[in-house]
Amino acid sequence: MSDEDVKRVLGLLAQDDTLRALSALVLDAGAADLSPKVLERLRAGGLAVPDEEGRWRARPERFRELLKALAEPSPRLSEEERVLQTFLVEGRLQTMPMKHEKRLVVLRYIVRVFEPGVRYAEKDVNVALRAFHDDYAALRRYLVDADLLSREGNVYWRSGGPVEL
Repeated sequence: MSDEDVKRVLGLLAQDDTLRALSALVLDAGAADLSPKVLERLRAGGLAVPDEEGRWRARPERFRELLKALAEPSPRLSEEERVLQTFLVEGRLQTMPMKHEKRLVVLRYIVRVFEPGVRYAEKDVNVALRAFHDDYAALRRYLVDADLLSREGNVYWRSGGPVEL
């Protein structure tokens, strides 16, 4: 079971027509009057099924299935992955970590956009860093201060951080 399954069920419950239809099925009150389109949406979410005779019934056990799936332990993330997940949303830096160790994790991740041994003009560095945060100047300064980027004049190069082999 995935987060998408949970979102689908919650989305169905957030719609008045599907919530009313599910209630009618649970209470066994007037399921014949329900829209086939709504019933099909409930079936797709696992909340209702037709029996052999074509009568629809609610599947309240779907909620137990979703709860059980959510209760299963999620895969263990490394400390680095947790830090990145906390501070980067869809690849964009939301806020710079205050703790030095966490800031270094984020900066080591960002510096990977620069190839070792390649010299970059300042404007190219700014464009690359703007993909992570609008305050690219501060980000550039953090990278230089952490000895991950070096500069001479308006030319920058990667001088630290992990290297992919």
